[in-house]
Amino acid sequence: MADTDYYKILGVNKDATPDEIKKKYRKLAMKYHPDKTENDKAAEAKFKQVSEAYAVLSDPEKRKQYDTFGSSDFHQKFTQEDIFKNFDFGSIFKEFGFGGGGARFSFGGDDPMGGGRGRRGTRQAPVKGSDIVYELPITLAEVATGANRTIALQHAGHSETITVKIPVGMTDGKKLRLVGKGESSRFGGPSGDLFIVSKVLADPVFTVEDTDLHVIREIKLTEAILGTTILVPTIDKKEYNLTIPAGTKHKTKMRLSGQGLPAMKTGTRGNLYVHIHIRMPKTLTEEQKRLVAELSNTGL
Repeated sequence: MADTDYYKILGVNKDATPDEIKKKYRKLAMKYHPDKTENDKAAEAKFKQVSEAYAVLSDPEKRKQYDTFGSSDFHQKFTQEDIFKNFDFGSIFKEFGFGGGGARFSFGGDDPMGGGRGRRGTRQAPVKGSDIVYELPITLAEVATGANRTIALQHAGHSETITVKIPVGMTDGKKLRLVGKGESSRFGGPSGDLFIVSKVLADPVFTVEDTDLHVIREIKLTEAILGTTILVPTIDKKEYNLTIPAGTKHKTKMRLSGQGLPAMKTGTRGNLYVHIHIRMPKTLTEEQKRLVAELSNTGL
């Protein structure tokens, strides 16, 4: 279930309250429970899905991890055993009117309902330490070229300095996972992971949309009428000569292909869009007024 939407499985919104999630699970569990759908493999599979979804979304910490990192990353750090740890099927089914644990079948790995290999005496895996989420401010230039950054982490009772390699294309909200750099386990298990989340700082020149960059350039009214050539900066600290054709309108958008930001995984670059703004004069000299009047008499 590495790419599964638990909210969609239960049919609830992402802002659903714990009570709403519980009521929805109860309804689906009553519908698909093996005691009511004996020998129905499709119903059994559905029951497993809704039970796993409820095990995650009913646990505040697991739900927070799922919402923060998404389905794929969540399933990299949580096994089936982790998901159903401390999840008491017996009391839940008793509350729903199924008596004890109900029918038994395997969820894969150790059976959270008591069947399969999840029997008394099975050795549980050591509990992993907590993950750390660190929001790292980076500049657009660092997104474009990559960088090495040093960060200081505060663990219980001590601090740790870590050098982080920022890959190219790490746009706003992208994540890096550093295995074992989170909190130590209190129970002898492996340390948690460190997740670096990028926070791209506002740039004085460019605005960002995914891997595309946008920049505004002003030209004079006469340049818009007659045409001109302007210099356009790029994120790589170069300048391009951009030809502005005669008759260009205000807020015309022109594209410089491949001059945007690189994508984090593929390196493919977005585009740079130049927005042309025509600067209208607020006041005119007497000579300028006379010349504009003459132009007006020509029908321009």
